[in-house]
Amino acid sequence: MDYKVRTKIRQIVIDEKVPLDTIVTILGLVRTARVGKGVAFVEVNDGSCMQNIQGVIAEPKKHPVLEKILTGASVRMKGKLILSEGKGQKYEIAVVTLDLIGAADTTYPLQKKHHSFEFLREIAHLRPRTNIFGAVNRIRSKLAYAIHKYFQERGFYYIHTPIISASDCEGAGDLFHVSAFDFKNIPLKDGAIDWNCDFFGTETFLAVSGQLEAELVATALGDIYTFGPIFRAENSNTSRHSSEFWMIEPEMAWAELEDNMDLAEDFVKSLFRYALEECSEEMDFFGQWIDKEVRQMLEGVVKAEFERINYTEAVKILESSREKFEYPVEWGLDLQTEHERYLTEKAFKKPVMVYDFPEEIKPFYMRVNDDEKTVRAMDVLVPRVGEIIGGSQREERYEVLMDRMKKKGITNPDAYHWFLDIRRYGTMPHSGFGLGFERALMYITGIANIRDVLPFPRVPRWAKF
Repeated sequence: MDYKVRTKIRQIVIDEKVPLDTIVTILGLVRTARVGKGVAFVEVNDGSCMQNIQGVIAEPKKHPVLEKILTGASVRMKGKLILSEGKGQKYEIAVVTLDLIGAADTTYPLQKKHHSFEFLREIAHLRPRTNIFGAVNRIRSKLAYAIHKYFQERGFYYIHTPIISASDCEGAGDLFHVSAFDFKNIPLKDGAIDWNCDFFGTETFLAVSGQLEAELVATALGDIYTFGPIFRAENSNTSRHSSEFWMIEPEMAWAELEDNMDLAEDFVKSLFRYALEECSEEMDFFGQWIDKEVRQMLEGVVKAEFERINYTEAVKILESSREKFEYPVEWGLDLQTEHERYLTEKAFKKPVMVYDFPEEIKPFYMRVNDDEKTVRAMDVLVPRVGEIIGGSQREERYEVLMDRMKKKGITNPDAYHWFLDIRRYGTMPHSGFGLGFERALMYITGIANIRDVLPFPRVPRWAKF
């Protein structure tokens, strides 16, 4: 390999692929620069790993450019790779040439001191240069690869569902409209917006899920998955909500609820195992600076055999507990985070899968059980956060689905004719689930706010950068 063009710091300090005494060229951003009488030190990071590499300039007077090199500047540093004589690093560069590529002055906001998450959100365009957000972005990339690797190795096909949709995937969340109308001159008909005059000739939204379209393709290809951005217009400012985030949604033809639960458990364990084994540098950082117990927590999930109980059993356990819950526990009400955490942290002390929920609290597309009171829904609950996956066996029976749509107030089932057609022509059992990528990242990293695992968060009253 020609190290004269560019050597990534990771190749030196992590992979240790570069022999000593090799002439290397480092391109990166300056973290610190110190100039003494007889020696100068310039510490550089290029984003390839957590660690910096230090350049040692033996005769600073021969490098007048040092006077202009401050924290935040970008530089080209060429020299010989040697063992470091100082503490804290194994290698350093005996610099031969040092070039300033892009200057930064003293107003650069990321000086060598502690910065709060709140402050860094205000400068989201610069925060990827910090250690914490460098680690977040690298692990995000690695885990995105791990998701594709998992499904591809198991014969799932990656499909792209539309981002602009005429369907609201009933019950998935509030919607962002997509329109080409001039808002100062919106056409009306009988006092209402005439969507027929809009770009698509119908009312359209940013997709809240790819599930309905994924079901269509699964009936043809068998096992498929989507992994892409979705949008929800909930006016919520909690640490767990974002208006734009990424969702992983596998869908399997010929699969029933038990198959769905098996896949969900195996997928979660595989993702967490990948983080522990393949992202060790980032995990060590999160364990040191964010959450000291995060590695132990993930290992506990990976080793556990998930408990499986139906909703009715879960309610009985919660009702018989002596816990004082903020929200009521009663058959027919959805489980809240505090209930989910009790089940995982106190009742079973491990992940729990709850299934067969009341049909009244679940969307129309979930398969109705023989008791006609519950549906084949399932939630995967993990300690500390509660639900991390939600899914179901889908209703494949045409007449039952039509009845469910009416009960849920869908007055125009013709708008779902394409969804109904796969129940009319060669229907089959099928199942799937959804995992919010950012929720998983929060769990894996120990980071408490979803705004800090998204490169550029989109939340109410905030769409900067």
